[in-house]
Amino acid sequence: MAALLEIPSIKDATAFHLDRWEEICADPTLRRLPDRIETNRFGQIVMMPPPGFSHTAMQSKVFAHLLALMPQGRACAECAVLTSDGVKGVDLAWITEGRVKRGLKRDVLTIAPEICVEILSPRNTRQEIENKRRLYFEAGADEVWVCDKQGGLHFFLKGSEDTEAKASLLCPLMPKRVKA
Repeated sequence: MAALLEIPSIKDATAFHLDRWEEICADPTLRRLPDRIETNRFGQIVMMPPPGFSHTAMQSKVFAHLLALMPQGRACAECAVLTSDGVKGVDLAWITEGRVKRGLKRDVLTIAPEICVEILSPRNTRQEIENKRRLYFEAGADEVWVCDKQGGLHFFLKGSEDTEAKASLLCPLMPKRVKA
């Protein structure tokens, strides 16, 4: 048991995850992989196959709406966000310049964007999406949207994270359904 005491521990989680993410992004072998990469709270790599056409088509539609309806910020796809469970790739995000300036460290957002959007894929589970929603709110998101496979948007707001809202507060003109 004494040997366990000599194992280094994570003292500064932010620095640990930023260092690990930088290391992963710099690895030429990992850069060549077609898979999407995230990390878990231990800095271990979590790989997912690239999204299918229906996922990216839906992502493009929601992205276009964000660009048109929210010109005072940035709409971003595949955004790296530091969470309590490592670096996660948000499918879509909308973020203000002020939050970018406060939260961007070494090409990773250490504060979640105001709006984080997950586009459902056939392989997603309820537990996975609920966990990501919780992680994004913990990291500072004001809203988390989930786009189902039929293009229905489901809005969740800070303060009532587990209850679906009727509409977005930050983007009230966002339709409840987008067409792929």
